[in-house]
Formats: sequence, structure tokens, C-alpha cells
Amino acid sequence: MSAHENAQEGYDFAHPLPLPLLAGTFLVLTLLTVLTVAQASFNFGSLDVLIVMVIATIKAVLVGAIFMHLAWDKPFNIICFIGSFVFVGLFIMATLFDSRQTAKDSIPVTDDAVVSAPAEL
Repeated sequence: MSAHENAQEGYDFAHPLPLPLLAGTFLVLTLLTVLTVAQASFNFGSLDVLIVMVIATIKAVLVGAIFMHLAWDKPFNIICFIGSFVFVGLFIMATLFDSRQTAKDSIPVTDDAVVSAPAEL
């Protein structure tokens, strides 16, 4: 008999994970955090945000897969998790594109004199 009445075969509510897997995931997350901090000391120009977002995405996927047990969960939950990440990424990209278009630095300034319309007859 399963641990829960509504549990399906192969989808138990909780399952213990081996300690080496948890410790390895913790070490990878720590290394990625150190990499993120170290990246701040270099100037990659406009790629800074992209690099940090890629590292953060890898960390989030590791946390979701291992610590939230999504790697052993129903495929529908994994699809919802990945779909939410895709939409968050799209919203961030749309916001970044919009902020670059509306920033004061990107508005061209011309020194042309104002041309007035000729007087009507």
C-alpha cells in the first residue's frame, strides 16, 4: 500500500534522495554562486545580463529538479514549471527591449533649427 490514499503507482508523495546527490547539487549551486560573483568583476558589456541570467536559470533548474523533486514528478508538473520559466524569460526580454527603446540616451538629439511652415496666403 502506498503512503497516501490518492497516490498513484510510481508517483509517491515523498521519496528520500541519496545524500551524495544532495551534497553534489549543493556544491554545484555554491560554485555557480561563486561564478556569478566572480563574473561581476569582469566587464562583458551588454552580455553581463545574459551571462547572469543563464547562470541563474541553471541554478533554478537544479533546485526545481532536485530539491523540488520535479525530476521524479509527473510530466505535467515539469511542463508547467518549464513553461513558467519560458514566460518569465519572455517578459524580461520584452521589458529590456522596451526600456532600451524608451531610455533617454537612445533618443537622438538633433541640432537642426526648427523649420516653420510658410505663411498661408
